[in-house]
Parts: sequence; structure tokens; C-alpha cells
Amino acid sequence: MDNTIVLFTLSFLLVSSNGIMSQQNYSGNSVLSCSNNDAEGPSSDFLYTCNGFQKSCLTFLIFKSQTPHNTIATISNLTSSNPEDLARFNNATHSTLFRTGKEVIVPLNCSCPTREHDDDYDEYYQAQTTYILPKDPTYFTTANDAFQGLTTCDSLQRYNPYGVLDLHPGMVLHVPLICACPTARQAGSGTKYLLTYSVNWGDNVSNIATQFHVNASSMVDANGLSSENEMLYPFTIVLIPLTSEPNSTITKVQNGQPPSPTTLYTVRKDKTKTKRKRIIVALTSSASFLFFLFVVLSLVFVRLASIELLSKVYKFDEIKEAHENFSASNRIKGSVYRGVFGKEREIMAIKKMNLGASKEVNLLGRINHFNLIKLEEWLGRRNRTLEHQCWRKRIRIAVDIANGLEYLHNFTDPCYVHKAINTDNILLNKDLRAKIANFTLAKESDREVTSSCSYYTSHVVGTRGYMAPEYLDSGRVTSKMDVYAFGVVLLELITGKDSIIVQDDGSETMLSSIILNLIDKDDAEEKLGLFIDPSLMGNSEKVCAIQLVKLSLACLVEEPSRRPNMAEVVSSLLRIYTEIETRTSPCRIHDSGSTERLNV
Repeated sequence: MDNTIVLFTLSFLLVSSNGIMSQQNYSGNSVLSCSNNDAEGPSSDFLYTCNGFQKSCLTFLIFKSQTPHNTIATISNLTSSNPEDLARFNNATHSTLFRTGKEVIVPLNCSCPTREHDDDYDEYYQAQTTYILPKDPTYFTTANDAFQGLTTCDSLQRYNPYGVLDLHPGMVLHVPLICACPTARQAGSGTKYLLTYSVNWGDNVSNIATQFHVNASSMVDANGLSSENEMLYPFTIVLIPLTSEPNSTITKVQNGQPPSPTTLYTVRKDKTKTKRKRIIVALTSSASFLFFLFVVLSLVFVRLASIELLSKVYKFDEIKEAHENFSASNRIKGSVYRGVFGKEREIMAIKKMNLGASKEVNLLGRINHFNLIKLEEWLGRRNRTLEHQCWRKRIRIAVDIANGLEYLHNFTDPCYVHKAINTDNILLNKDLRAKIANFTLAKESDREVTSSCSYYTSHVVGTRGYMAPEYLDSGRVTSKMDVYAFGVVLLELITGKDSIIVQDDGSETMLSSIILNLIDKDDAEEKLGLFIDPSLMGNSEKVCAIQLVKLSLACLVEEPSRRPNMAEVVSSLLRIYTEIETRTSPCRIHDSGSTERLNV
């Protein structure tokens, strides 16, 4: 299997001189096992310990380009990294095709997420992404083949609800990528970033340090090694302490195609001539699997937008010309306009902001997640019929929204409450991947003992039908108000109806109230069927629909503490998504533009 490297970058902010002094420890080849135990304390066989003085930082990972992950778009999709930053750090464009084995730099945010059921942080650093399982999936091949050792088999089992024998093609896994933030001692000695690097054949401390222009002794210290001569095992992870951001000049192309860890384990077990024949059969099967993986993922990624996602700065005159001086005919909604830029007729969404918008701009510049919109967002043909009339697509949209909110609540420091989640503020790209927009009302806050962002405000603003009761009654702002709003959006996705329904007599009723009244009746399933979008309903989908309705109603519980957090919502949605994968045929995506608002 081709082994290629992608480098992830995550920025690191120095805000304190206090923190735990110890470095991380090199795991050796025990990390390749799937049966490690951390009952007696955190272990680098899982991920790196949260021992830095920052709970969140910018970091870098190295990933080797390999088919089908050999472009900015496909690597960004695999790792949930920002495509603009990915292109910038690698001096590449959206159309760049990386050579097999090319080391690519990918920026990510490394964080210690808060635990679901207590007031403490998780014990391990991680950068989160998701992965759709291919044919014949295992936790081991996902960790060591698809992600090249940048996650671990043990951590995949820890952060996913599925047993090792319960994995099936099409399932969506949570993938915690290995990363770490510098300790106070490292920061004091000039280290700003820790780069996660997957060891190659023939690598040692000296040649890795030379390639990345770092002192070998700092590598020894960062990884808890005994000396520069300690053996490094292929496919294991080391941290490289950097004093400045990396760039493409330090990357190289890894020549040759060394065997993957899965092949290594087969070779170690089979020593007789008869067993060597079995290896040949296994390798042939592996090659067939890789070809299948190439075909499937090529089909998945072929529809990615063919536009360059590099950051751009425009003059005001260019912006005025692009949308015809904020013409009403180009207005999408509110202060968002459609603009056409340059000779290539690039179409972008432009938000007209007032002088007090610096807070929103600063927030957008600080967050970095696949499902959070950046400052530029792309529009396509506005008259397209959305292909979210399909359970799998709608649940995928819900997962994207939930993932984005979970990131805001648990992976930013300080945490953020969006405060304006509704279908108008969810944008869909051409592949119907959802992105959260409009951070005008987003507020940062410290975490309470409830692990929830929380504060009170006397200025209650929002969209009717989406505001949580505690916010309306007392101005209380917590992350659970985003959970409430998400529950309303989920109901809209399920039913195809607006959050406020106008009755025949002209009165208005909240959609959530109608569904709550129905769910308590004896014939709940039959009556719910009347409310579920008819384009979605079939006998095999009723169970899925009821599960989604129950999840949305859990989000709409009046008492905030009884609502699930977004991590629990994501987990529930992934389970439902897996069930519907086995029940329905694939959805077809029509050729389309790139971004539309979610109007169900």
C-alpha cells in the first residue's frame, strides 16, 4: 500500500507560563496493538496525554500523499482540515496533484475535549475527523492504512460505540488524530508547535531532526527517549518540536512502497513455505481491496468543487463591481449578497458587515473545523433542486451540523455558544455537506462545572421557534441552547416543515409542540407518519424516522441539564446513519453549484 504523508498544522497560543513540565513518551511498536490498556493511567499507546499548559493549540501532522488522498480537496476531506490553510502551507493550489509519497502539511486544531458526563477535560489530546468505512473494515486497517498510524487502533475503539465485529461498509467513525501541545518547559525553551510524524523505514532521530531543521536533543526530550540512538519503529509516531511554522521546503517525497503494518504482522506470523504462499494470497487480496478503495473513494471525491480555495483579499471597488453595488437582485438574504469575481467568473457569497463586526471576523479567524464556514463561501446555481430528499443525505447534513456545534462547545478555548442555529444559517456545498454560518451572535464563555458554556444576558435576540425556553425566560445562555435549536432543525429535516406552522384558522403553532403532542398518543407512529416528509417515507424508513424524532425531542426537553450534549447527539446520529445505510439504496447527487441555504 502506498504510504504518503500529510502534515497538519495547528497554531499555538502562549497564554500562561504555568503547566506540567513533562514531555510525551514514545510508545514504540506497542502502539500497533489493538489490545492496550490504560486503566492505570494515560498511555501513549492510545493518544498523547493532555499535559501541556494549553488545552487547545495549533499543531502539525505529516501524512504521505496516496491515491485517492492526493489533492487538497481529498486530504482536507479525510482530515477535516481547512483547505485554504492546507494549500497555503504546501505552496499548492486546489488543482495540485501530489506525487505518491509526497509529504503534505495539513493544519488542524489540537484540543483536550471536555468529557460527556463530568466537569473535567479528557485525558488525551486529539484533532477530530470522521471516516466512512470501506469494504472489509477493521479498526486496525483504519488506523494504520487509511490514516497511516496518525490515529491508533485502541483510540478508535475507545471513541466509537461499535464492537470490533460490528463494523460494516458505510459506517461513519469518529477518528481522533494524534497530536499534542507544548508543555510550559518546552514553550520556555522556544518550542511553539509539536509536529506529529509517522516514522518511515530507515528513519532515526538524527535524520528526522536534520530534515525538519531541529536539534536532535530537543526531539529526544520531546519523546522521552533515552538517547539519539534509540530505535524508532516504522509506522509509529514521534513528535518534532518546532520553533516556527513549517513550510513545504522541509517536506520530501518518500520513495518506494514499503509494506504496511498489516502486511508486517502477516509476515511475522507466517514463517513456513506453506504460510508464505498464504501471504501471496493475502497480498493479492489486499491489492484487490486497494483497487476497490481507489474506485469507491474516487467516485466519492470526484464531485468536489473544482475551485481554488486559497485566501484572497479584494479591493472595495472589486467587491462593489462583483455584486453590482449591493444590488437587491443579488441579495440572498439579510446582509448576504451573491457576487461574481474575475475573468473566471468565480461566484462567492459576500456578507455586508458594520463597524462592530471585528468580533465575528476574529472568531472566524480562530476556529478551524470542516463544518464551520470560513470568511469565503461559494455559491452555485440558485435554481438547483436540492438532493437532500433522501434519508442518508439528511442525516449526513444533521451529523455535519452536530459536529460543528460539538467543535464550538468542546474544542475551542474558551468555548463558544453560536446562539443563532436555524436553517437559514446552515449552508450546503455542492456535495450537500453542511456548514454553520452567521457567527454574529456567537459568544465566548468559560466552562462551568457542568462542562457547558454559560452566562446570563439582558439582551435576548434570536429567531422565533429556535430559542430555548431558559433563554427566553431569564436570558440564560448555555451550550444547551444550541442543542435546543439543533433539535428544531432536526425536526425540520425530518418533516420538511417550518419551525412555525400556520394553522387553517391563521394561528401559529411551533412544530416542536405539535410533534410533542403526537408522540404521547397511542397511535404516535401512525400520526407521525403524516408529518414526516412524504418524499422520505417507506416502510423500511419508519423506524429510522421515529429514532430521529425521539432524538430531536430529547434536544427539546425544557430543562437544559436533561438535554444531551452535542457529543452524545453526534454519537446517536452516527448509529442511526449506520442503520439507514443498511436499509436504503445510495442517493444520487445531481450536478450542481456549490452552496445553498438549507431550506427544507
